[in-house]
Amino acid sequence: MLTEPTVADAIDRVYVSIQSDNADIDAHIASLKAALVREGLKEAVFDPARLVQNNRSGRKLMQAYFRQRGVTVKFSA
Repeated sequence: MLTEPTVADAIDRVYVSIQSDNADIDAHIASLKAALVREGLKEAVFDPARLVQNNRSGRKLMQAYFRQRGVTVKFSA
């Protein structure tokens, strides 16, 4: 039986995808969105230190891209 990924698993897959030049990013975002719904969460929290472009424009671009796909992104301090 396949288990659905947790929010933490889905976020880790997004990090891997970002490191791999955004390979399959849309599928990982959809998986993250489903995990958020299952766990009753409203937003995904990412560690900016793990992003390829950890600057304001990179973070804003990521937030906009995820928002278009129905996922709210926040960054840890």
